[in-house]
Amino acid sequence: MPPRIGRHAAWPEQIRPEVVDAVRESGVERLWEHQARAARHALRGESVIIATGTASGKSLSYLLPVLSALLDGADGGAEGSASGGADRTGEAGGDSGSGAGAARGETRAPAGARSGTVPQGGRGGQGGRGNTALYLAPTKALAADQRRAVAEVAAPLGTSVRPAVFDGDTPVEEREWVRVFSNYVLTNPDMLHRGILPAHARWASFLRSLRYVVIDECHTYRGVFGSHVAQVIRRLRRVCARYGSDPVFLLASATAADPGEAATRLTGVPVAEVTEDASPRGELVFALWEPPLTDLEGERGAPVRRTATAESAELLTDLAVQGVRTVAFVRSRRGAELISLIAQDRLAAVDRSLSGRVAAYRGGYLPEERRALERSLHTGELLGLAATNALELGVDVSGLDAVLITGYPGTRASVWQQAGRAGRTGEGALAVLVARDDPLDTYLVHHPDSLFRAPVESTVLDPDNPYVLAPHLCAAAAEIPLQEADSELFGPGFAGLLRQLEERKLLRRRGASWYWTLKERACDLADIRGSGGTPVQVVEDGTGRLLGTVDAGAAHSTVHEGAVHLHQGRTYVVRDFDLENAVALVEEATPPWTTMARDTTSVSVLETDEEIPWGEARLCYGTVEVTNQVVSYLRRRIITGEVMGETKLDLPPRTLRTRAVWWTLSEDQLEAAAIEPSVLPGALHAAEHAAIGLLPLFATCDRWDIGGVSIALHPDTLLPTVFVYDGQPGGAGFAERAFRTAREWLTATRDAVAACECEAGCPSCIQSPKCGNGNDPLHKRGAVRLLTELLASAT
Repeated sequence: MPPRIGRHAAWPEQIRPEVVDAVRESGVERLWEHQARAARHALRGESVIIATGTASGKSLSYLLPVLSALLDGADGGAEGSASGGADRTGEAGGDSGSGAGAARGETRAPAGARSGTVPQGGRGGQGGRGNTALYLAPTKALAADQRRAVAEVAAPLGTSVRPAVFDGDTPVEEREWVRVFSNYVLTNPDMLHRGILPAHARWASFLRSLRYVVIDECHTYRGVFGSHVAQVIRRLRRVCARYGSDPVFLLASATAADPGEAATRLTGVPVAEVTEDASPRGELVFALWEPPLTDLEGERGAPVRRTATAESAELLTDLAVQGVRTVAFVRSRRGAELISLIAQDRLAAVDRSLSGRVAAYRGGYLPEERRALERSLHTGELLGLAATNALELGVDVSGLDAVLITGYPGTRASVWQQAGRAGRTGEGALAVLVARDDPLDTYLVHHPDSLFRAPVESTVLDPDNPYVLAPHLCAAAAEIPLQEADSELFGPGFAGLLRQLEERKLLRRRGASWYWTLKERACDLADIRGSGGTPVQVVEDGTGRLLGTVDAGAAHSTVHEGAVHLHQGRTYVVRDFDLENAVALVEEATPPWTTMARDTTSVSVLETDEEIPWGEARLCYGTVEVTNQVVSYLRRRIITGEVMGETKLDLPPRTLRTRAVWWTLSEDQLEAAAIEPSVLPGALHAAEHAAIGLLPLFATCDRWDIGGVSIALHPDTLLPTVFVYDGQPGGAGFAERAFRTAREWLTATRDAVAACECEAGCPSCIQSPKCGNGNDPLHKRGAVRLLTELLASAT
């Protein structure tokens, strides 16, 4: 990819000169064109999204208007500041008392905040506090990183800018200071949902003066999680309106398709977009790397490729020996640790001094440990880092020469986000995508245009999903009683859901308003991260030590009795799984096997919304109910994958009502495709696996977000049928996207299976790493013939 020359622009006239001087002092003499364009939108009071490449300076585009607004507020005078900006209408809990204590220096400021004195300034915005701004990040680490960056840039501005983090890790004594005195609060959607909006009366002075809301890395808000965040933002807008403010939204995203449209769906307000990247870029050499086949045989005699983890470790070793600063991105925490250990071992054999210059970086480390690793990589003390995507989301790591991407990360946007970590100084860089033994990875390395010529994905989210909207209506009613006028904010499903919630006695109507009726916190009804219920606690038997938690939805298949569980490089075996109390007791052990759960899944069609004839075939989209039950688990040797045995389990079934796409074929079509009855189950099953593996090319998901079922004679359709469904209650938009792009999606699926070099099917084409039936039966050639016949009449 050739280098690109940068294009500069003048500083927007409305930016305060003190802010321009502070930014210049930080080392930025001139703005790039896209930074100036985004800032001008914000200064005109227009919500805007900037969707440009990694290291293009997106943060500065929203910091300029935010810092100017905070200075404007600070210049308004000192009225109200002696009482901590207390709300004159009387807050529940009151800012007044806290502010008085702070004026005497009795309330401690957050570490790193310049807060030794009571901040002066007050008449900006509509209250006595001065203008305020809110920053939302998808992770705590990114919010903390941004606070440090803001503090450095704003240092010459003194106490006019008071950034502080407010999240689950913020100590109680610091939270009071943040609430009363900080004018730039950095948090996450979870804390806004559970901590700020339910207590909005205590935040009244902050919300009354709220000028800007920054939503960073907004491309991460997709699917069900994104739909929940969209409703949290609507609740924020509603509460702000209650206090007389109407904040402008400033969004930053990795390169995305239709970012303005996605941002409008996320926020509910019109959003302008800035997408042309005017920053300079050095030459990038991008390699697609497929590990070789080995002499081993896996399940059903299929050939086994060398793992992407081992291949990345070897590449990281080679690059480190040559002094090339490299990050190897890997999807799992265990994979990051493993790549680091293998590379250290290989480097020790070459030069013992090099082994200490490679490390792992992942979630679960202490913040100070992560910061130390980032500094070591930046200074060159570390030559290599094996990292999870914790480094992908905007955390500032510069000076890299190369990036290894261990397995396709799920979206093209993530590929470019990770690859963009290399060459941040504008010099040449190397990026290598190391393919896993997976249908999608294999397809990409053999069809590079699907990566390099295709646009990045659309951000899929559905704020009107009733399963998402209903709990947020309860939370909104608990914050401020709902009115019919709120339907404009919450969308077309508002009125119908109000009636349902009233019938379920969750809301009660009095006059023209609906009130939350229960003593419980309404915000607890909305599980915005989609964990699917109470997380299962993983506890070490004998010591009672809590090792961590597992999402409820994954618990049956990952911490069932006998399961091998990995935690921070140690191996445990589950001795007891207590469903009633959501606890898995584990013991440390080193078995020479791994475990894989096997399950059965059935699908019932509840409603068909759309149906398209493809000749005699039918392509459908609608609502289904999925019933899943984990019935046993396999023990497999770690090195060879050989199955050592199967153990039955007695776990209850679980049901999921969701959205699905499905297709049927007639008997004449099967005859035309030469699909005999003995071949049919395997052909359908193989087509299902391959279709699931390829869907992430067309929808913003990966195969773990979706599920599938195939059956030779389905009781609802009375025909051979393949279903692909969203793995979230109510749907997440992935199945609908599959329905809309079905011809392109299924054509790519057919081509991927046909092009695979294996004889009878392998993990690169039709075998699935999460198949509950042990990848049996499967019929590769039957799947190709079946898909070819299906597509012959596609419109």
